[in-house]
This record gives sequence, C-alpha cells and structure tokens, in this order.
Amino acid sequence: MTSKGISLKIENEVIFKMLVSCCFSGHRDIPEDKIPQIKARLRAEVQKQVGKGARLFYAGGARGFDTLAALTVLECKKRNPQIVLILCCPCQNQTKGWNEDDIVLHEYIKKHADACIYVSEQYYSGCMHKRNRYMADRSDVCICYLTAVTGGTKYTVDYCIRKGIPYINLAER
Repeated sequence: MTSKGISLKIENEVIFKMLVSCCFSGHRDIPEDKIPQIKARLRAEVQKQVGKGARLFYAGGARGFDTLAALTVLECKKRNPQIVLILCCPCQNQTKGWNEDDIVLHEYIKKHADACIYVSEQYYSGCMHKRNRYMADRSDVCICYLTAVTGGTKYTVDYCIRKGIPYINLAER
C-alpha cells in the first residue's frame, strides 16, 4: 500500500477526524428512470449536509450510486471549495472487468478527488466490506440508496446502525 492516498490518510487522519464527514453507500444497478430523481436528492442532501458543517465526503468508487455520489460532490465543490472528496477504493484493481466508459468515468473521479485511498492491494472476497467499514468508521452520517434487503449496501447500513451512525436513505424520499 504505497499509493499517494495511503500516505495522505496516515498524515491527515487526525485532521480528518476533526471534520464533519459523510459517507455514501448504494447499489451498483439503479433503474435508468430513477437516476434523475436520485441525482436531485443527492445534490439536495449534500448541500444540506454542507449547510450543517460537513466538509469531508467518502465515496466508495464503485459503479452506480457511488459514482453518482462522487460526481455530485465534485459538482458541489465548485460552489463550496472547502469540501473534500476522498475516493475509497476496495483494491487497486477494482476496475478489472469494467467496460471502457465506466473506467474512464472512474479515472475522471479519481483525478478530481482530493485523495484516493485503497484499503487493500488486491481484490479478495471481503475487501468491499472492509472499504465500507473504513468509510463508515470515519463518518458522522451515511447517505445511502438502499432498496434491497441483502447485499453490500444493506451490510453497510446495518453496520452504521450498530455503530450509532445515522443514515439517510434517499430511496425512501
């Protein structure tokens, strides 16, 4: 783990803990007809959290909701340059098997994020959960898009509940 993101995390962990922070968790597959309203809800919720003092946003770097969330934070940074986007990837080869368009979008987000952290060198069966716990453990609130009763997002929301971290489910609005 010798990426620039890891060294940034180690050097600034104490500073990051002092900032009000949010993480995102959501499904990779989102129905096309739902995307415009999810984008609008994300934009409104990020702005609301910024208004409450949030400065640090952790996005998981996956396709679907994570991508929408990261792009929303980057859009909001234009009006709120004080906010920070940390892209938290489960492993360095996360995009293996992705299509070209998704890889290009991921690289765009990575380039414009304030930092990129890899929680594991290579993919293994638990690295997604490790990434989700990493983000939740550093967050004051979780903004999610949860519509299923199983899967990684459900795992993350349940983890937040156990840790006493409030969550806002944009699928319920």
